Amino acid sequence: MPSDTQAAAPSTTEEGAAPRARAGARDAAAAAGAGAVERRRARRSRLYRWDVKYSPYALVAPFFLFFVAFGLFPLLYTGWASLHRVELGAPTDMEWVGLRNFSRLWDDEFFWNALRNTFTIGVISTVPQLLMALGLAHLLHYRLRGSMFFRVAILTPYATSVAAATLVFVLMFSRTDHGMINWALGLVGVDAVDWQNGDWTAQFAVSAIVIWRWTGYNALIYLAAMQAIPNDLYESAALDGASRRQQFLHVTVPSLRPTILFTCVVSTIGATQLFGEPLLFSQGASPTGGSDHQFQTLGLYLYEQGWFNQHLGRASAIAWTMFLLLVLIGLLNWAISRWIRKSA
Repeated sequence: MPSDTQAAAPSTTEEGAAPRARAGARDAAAAAGAGAVERRRARRSRLYRWDVKYSPYALVAPFFLFFVAFGLFPLLYTGWASLHRVELGAPTDMEWVGLRNFSRLWDDEFFWNALRNTFTIGVISTVPQLLMALGLAHLLHYRLRGSMFFRVAILTPYATSVAAATLVFVLMFSRTDHGMINWALGLVGVDAVDWQNGDWTAQFAVSAIVIWRWTGYNALIYLAAMQAIPNDLYESAALDGASRRQQFLHVTVPSLRPTILFTCVVSTIGATQLFGEPLLFSQGASPTGGSDHQFQTLGLYLYEQGWFNQHLGRASAIAWTMFLLLVLIGLLNWAISRWIRKSA
């Protein structure tokens, strides 16, 4: 009997050790699983922090890459080329000339002619355009039947291609019998006008294209600004006996001063860079701006020097001169905006 008991003891010990081993294995597996979960949580938390920290940079990176490639690099390269004599046929062969390309512009009558044409076309197109846009926005600001249709309609010229719009205006201002403008003038007894070969007539025709394309765009900007004006101002003015005309002059216009300044600056910048309309209005899309350079703008003169005369150095100097003019316009805008804020 003792021998049987002694023989059974190891078996009982072995039977008790097996559950403990399995429990230990389960505990070890649970601990390993918990550790894996903690590691995954830590890794996800780290990825989340990286995502919050670096995702904004990744989202804006494409803009800066394109800006460096197509904005900053051309600007710096043209600045460097403006200090050299370089031709279109050999853009890598540069001869240092310093500021000679800029000093030549001072005595270049064609440059001053292009600058004068740019200024006059800008004035002729900007002033009527903004006045008409302000009037249209004032009309659309009040409740009109089908106002949404009119808002879309006045934006249609802005969405139209520059080439298509200019070709239509070329036909309208044609000197021949099929020119609509001369046909209308003939109905009231006015002789046909040679719009393309006259000085002021050509500039007026080019300005008409700009006015037609951009009036609706500026009108919607003014309309959006008008809708932000509190109605309390109009109600107070109406209680004081102000008519709609007086409300427009003494409530609407003063409230729109920052917006009007913005549109003036943007229109001036657009007039300084005017290129497509005068190019396509000229016969054969010539960069000379008419037979006597009567509507050649700075953009056309740059194009003529760089791609027809193949003087990339001179063209770069013209481009930088235009850039400096835009910087001056921006500084003037800043000064006037600061004065408006102080006066308000």
